[in-house]
Formats: sequence, structure tokens, C-alpha cells
Amino acid sequence: MPSRCYCTVLRTVTRRVAGVYDRALAPLGINIAQYSLMRNIERNAPLTLTQLARLTELDRSTIGRNVRVLQRMGLVELGRGDDQREAMVELSERGQALLNEAGPLWDGIQSQMEQELGPTTLALLEAVAAN
Repeated sequence: MPSRCYCTVLRTVTRRVAGVYDRALAPLGINIAQYSLMRNIERNAPLTLTQLARLTELDRSTIGRNVRVLQRMGLVELGRGDDQREAMVELSERGQALLNEAGPLWDGIQSQMEQELGPTTLALLEAVAAN
């Protein structure tokens, strides 16, 4: 009997773990994907959408759509760089305030995940992600 598809198993785990983070961040009106994107913007801003796509390993069109959602929410600002052909993104004041508020919620879920998964499983997941 063949084993379950590893990709399917990992996708199921990803959805469930993301759901835990999403529920924790829901009172702030964001999900884990938005939180992660905003943290990447915070750490690297100002940066182009292409740079953000490379950094997050997502395609440029996905980043563009996700950033526009954050812009409509008032959490990021788009401007033009020296090149004028590429949009530059950075957090708005409201976005920075939201990240500051979300940090303790994220920390709590991180601690919960560390307790539930344990150091061996976390090390294995990090090794898989690094390849």
C-alpha cells in the first residue's frame, strides 16, 4: 500500500497551522500571510514589489495583489523609487502600529507551537524549509 503523498500531508499541516495563527490575529483584522508580508516590509523597506517577491519567494503578481489589499486597509504606502518604473512599498503609520499590537499575539502562538511540536520537529521543519 503506497504512503500518503508528502506534499498533501505538508499542505494539510500548513493550512492547519496557518489557521491557528489566523485565529490569533483575527481580532486585528489581518491573517498570518498579511502579518508575514508586513514584517518583511518592515524589515526591508523601502523596497520594490519585485524585491519583496524575491524575498518572500512569491511571484510578482501575487505580491502586487496582496500589497494592494494592505494598501486599501491603510497598512502600507506605495510610492515611486528613483527608477519611477517600479513601485516602492513601506508600512504606513497605521501599519506599524498594527504590527506593534500583533507582535504579542504572534509571540504567544509561537510559544504554543514550540510547546506542541517540540525542538526536534521544529528543527526538522526548518531543515525541510532550507532545502
